Amino acid sequence: MKAYAGRIFLAGLLVVGADLAHSQSYPNKPIRIVTAAAGGGVDFAARLISQGITAPLGEPVVIDNKGGSAVIAAEQVAKAPADGYTLLLYGSGFWLTPLMQDNSPYDAVRDFLPIVLTNRSPNILVVNPSLPAKSVKELIAIAKAHPGELNYFTNGAGTSTHLAAELFKAMAGVKIMRINYKSAVQGLTDLMSGQIQLAFANAASATPHVKSGKLRALGVGSAEASALAPGLPTIASSGVPGYESSLVNALFAPARTPAAVISRLNQEIVRVLAQPEVKQKLFNTGAEAVGGTPDELGAMVKI
Repeated sequence: MKAYAGRIFLAGLLVVGADLAHSQSYPNKPIRIVTAAAGGGVDFAARLISQGITAPLGEPVVIDNKGGSAVIAAEQVAKAPADGYTLLLYGSGFWLTPLMQDNSPYDAVRDFLPIVLTNRSPNILVVNPSLPAKSVKELIAIAKAHPGELNYFTNGAGTSTHLAAELFKAMAGVKIMRINYKSAVQGLTDLMSGQIQLAFANAASATPHVKSGKLRALGVGSAEASALAPGLPTIASSGVPGYESSLVNALFAPARTPAAVISRLNQEIVRVLAQPEVKQKLFNTGAEAVGGTPDELGAMVKI
């Protein structure tokens, strides 16, 4: 028994030693961050982070843009070596999509390790100005008086725009119909033209159109009033108690990536996100820098 226990202990030491050796030499080649298509908010956050961590890590951090759904990017990273050189930065659709598909090629909890929540953008409930609703309560009253007659747009199942609307429907007790678009830009275009009546768009995409008068904002999805939507009441305080919805982006590594590597990446990225200039750049795009620990992100994914 003692000999067996000794072998177990020795095996554990070898694993710890291997992890330590890997972390001490990490990184020694370029790191790749797989993310969404170029030009969007996720891509912008990925590039800000890559610029900030390249120098302290001593190796280039390159961005690999993948178009289409989160499934394409996530499946590729899930199959990558668990060595810290292939990472995934994506929105919450990455870990929510498998919950709505029977044949998802990956499991967000089983196949990935959380690193850090990078940034958050609250959803804003916006309507076409031709709709007579001037508040969330008035919109709910109209929707209940005309069940199934109001439409909202979404840019894909599991996206922030989709989940925010479905949560609102359930909590407000209304029936509004989903119209799916390939992109949020197309949906916003039809919303402004009056073909769609309302949407739960993130602050980055909705705010410019609210300021121009092409859309009317009724409420913000954050739990508390947001500096990204100054003067706008929360949806929770406007007739739907407990409502909360935001677009969040986060960084992940393949499962079994050494803990020391996860910790190193978390520390470097949190340092970047705390820099005033980085916070301001994200804020200018309608997002808030977050940070936090891997465990905090992991808890969010497991909900």
